This record gives sequence, C-alpha cells and structure tokens, in this order.
Amino acid sequence: MTNRENFGSKLGAILAAAGSAVGLGNIWRFPIETGRNGGAAFILVYIGCILLLGMPIMLSEFLIGRHTQSNTARAYQKLAPGTPWKWVGRLGVFTGFFILSYYAVVAGWTIEYAGLALFNQFDGMTERQDFEQVFTNFSSEPFLPVILLIVFILLTHFVVVRGVAKGIERWSKVLMPMLFIIIAVLVVCSVSMPKAGEGVRFLLYPDFSKVDGGVVLSAMGQAFYSLSLGMGCLCTYASYFSKKTNLAKTTLQVCIIDTLIALMAGFIIFPAAAAADYGLTPDDIGPSLIFITLPNVFQQAFSGMPWLAYIFSVMFYLLLIVAALTSTISMHEVVTSYMSEEFHLGRKKAAWVETSMSIFLGIFCALSFGALGDVKIFGQTIFGAFDWMASNICLPVGGMFIAIFTGWYLDRQLFRDEITNCGTVRAPYFKLLIFVLRYITPLAIFAIILSNFGMF
Repeated sequence: MTNRENFGSKLGAILAAAGSAVGLGNIWRFPIETGRNGGAAFILVYIGCILLLGMPIMLSEFLIGRHTQSNTARAYQKLAPGTPWKWVGRLGVFTGFFILSYYAVVAGWTIEYAGLALFNQFDGMTERQDFEQVFTNFSSEPFLPVILLIVFILLTHFVVVRGVAKGIERWSKVLMPMLFIIIAVLVVCSVSMPKAGEGVRFLLYPDFSKVDGGVVLSAMGQAFYSLSLGMGCLCTYASYFSKKTNLAKTTLQVCIIDTLIALMAGFIIFPAAAAADYGLTPDDIGPSLIFITLPNVFQQAFSGMPWLAYIFSVMFYLLLIVAALTSTISMHEVVTSYMSEEFHLGRKKAAWVETSMSIFLGIFCALSFGALGDVKIFGQTIFGAFDWMASNICLPVGGMFIAIFTGWYLDRQLFRDEITNCGTVRAPYFKLLIFVLRYITPLAIFAIILSNFGMF
C-alpha cells in the first residue's frame, strides 16, 4: 500500500475543511433564511441546530475518514465489509460529482459579474428590471456561460491536481485568509452606511414571536446545507488528517468559521438593504439575490458615492469567486480521490477524468437557461432538477445514514478511540454524542426530508 498524503499542518487541515464548508450557500441562502424567519431569533435557533445536528455529523465524517485513511466510498467498505453500508460512501461520491457539475455553473457566473463590476457596467442602473435584463441576457447566451463553467472547473483542477499538501492545503492557506479579509472590509463598509442601523438591529435583536415549527425546520435545513454535510468532502479531507488531530476541536473550529462567515454575510447584506430602503423578499433567494438584487442594492446604497459602489461591487464578487472555489476544490477532490484509489489511476489522470465528466454534465446545466430551457425534468429545468435532487434527496439522505451508521453500527470502542486519540484527549460528551446521533439527528434530518416534500 502506498503512503497516503497528509495535510502538513493543523492550520492547513482546519482551513481546508472550513473552505469545504464555506461556499455560496453561506452568502445567498443564509441571509434570506434569516430575513424570512425572524432575524436574530432565527440565528439563535440556527446556532442550536449547528450544535445538535451539524457538529455530530461533521465529527462522524471526520472520524470515519481519519480512521480509514481512505476515500469516502472505501471508508465504509473497510468499516462494514460485506454490508450495504458501502452505498453510503458511494452516495457521497455521487453527490460531490453531481453538485460540482451545476455548482460550477453559478461559480462561472461570479467570474462574469466580477468582470462587469470591474469595468463599472452597473453604473447608472437604478431599476431592478435593468439588472434582471443583464442576468437574463448573459445566462441565456449559448457560449459565454459554458466557457466560464469550463474556466472555473479548470481553476479547480489546477489546485486539486497538485495534491493535498502542495495543492489543497497551500491554496486553502491563501484563499481562506483572503475571504476573511474581503468579507471583513465589506462588513465595515456596509454597517457604516447611513440608515444601516436598521439592518444591524434586525440581526442583533431577536423577535421570538416569529419562531415556530417552520422556523426550526428552516434552521435545521440551513445548518445542514451550510456545513456541506453528506457529500463526502469532510470525510475525504479527514482521511488526510494526522492521527494527532483533535477531531472534536477541529469540528468546533470549522463550525465556528462557517457560522461566522454566514453571520458576516448577513452584516453585509441587511445593512446595505436598509441603507438602500430595499426590502428583501422570498423572490430574492439563490441566484436572484446575488446577481439581480444585490447589484441593485449596492448601486442604491452608495448612490451618492459611485466610487464606493464600484469598490464594494468588485470586492463582493471577488468574495464570491473565492467562496465558490474553496467549495469546488473539495467536491472535485472527493471524486478524484475515489477515482485514483478505486480504479488505480494516478492523481493527474483521475483529476482529468473528474474534470471532463463535470464539464460535460455542467454544459447541460449551463444551457438550461437558454438553448435547453425547454427541456424539463419533472417540470423543472435541468439546472433546477439537479439542484432540487441534491438539496432535497442526496444531501439529507446521506447525512441521515451517516448519523445512523455512527450511532448504531460503528463499534463503540473504535468511536471512542478516534475522538479521544486513544485516550490522550478527554471526551466527557461521549454518551451524549451517541444519544444525539442515535435519536435526535436522524429524526431531525427525516423531518427536513419530509418538509422538503411538503409533508410538514
């Protein structure tokens, strides 16, 4: 057996894992869920869900990956040989590949919008329909979205093909600090705007009268999706962890970083919207928020200072590129690791196989806004169907079975040895963790699945 690459430092491992979790969902999904579910009250419920739902599953993925030192598919085969549990790992590989194929389409759009912002193409626009027209014209083009999709996947390939230490870890140490610096600057600019205080108050003063069962379900769903659980990324990255890595501490650190990025995104968007007298609506979720609503918000909020609107817009879309790239790297690595180990391919060849497959499938998603717009899958565009299947089926089902596997099937002593590093780290929470993984987490995720199908 060949020696398996490891992350070269604790910081590199933490930043890589955090980069896997942090993505566009932190910026386009979290603010809208916060806005429609009571602001600060939702945030408190969300943090509770991170503790009860997100952290146990993340820790489970970490210990499975680190113990087996294998790709996510082989990991379950090692822990449960000759059983159907191997399909949980294979589902993770499929999910990583599936999501990358359409996620890279949106990532490519961030390059286009960074260019539009850089060349000041939003200057003078004052109406929402102006921004809608820009987005519609661009996304329906037959060539440019496809070219940008290819460019973004090739950027991802450039990092992954260089390996764990020289590629993923080295670039994580560059991209994650860059992301923090950009988002911190944007927060300072946003909260400093006139009338921004209303948006700040919305995020800091809870209105618990708005908290009901639907809000709790939304918070559980957001906690799950925000941390990139159930797609094999965390398990794959953990397979590169040192045996000395404190898994529980790393889990906590990654969750703190991910939550902090989401909160900071809120402190960019809500103060800016308040300063622009722009009320966010449910229609502003997803691509509409970051490619139609926010360019409009930024132009209105800084209407008296066009130079600041220019800088703010350029930095915001650079932020999106960085956030998207940290996620696409991890999704690409899931499949690259699988291809390399299961089919005995070298890393470069395995990476090219994944890059080629993702580009091929991604082209159909990119064209679903234009040339293939009339092609429907269960009444949705190709892009919409991919997004729905990943978000509503693949991710929650994968996460639920991870919780069941570690809570009910995995050997208790093996579990304890991994999270305590064979007794060198204290784990007074062990019994509580097992209880949560056995009873609370699977039921919570099952409730999310039912709600996704309109059964709640």
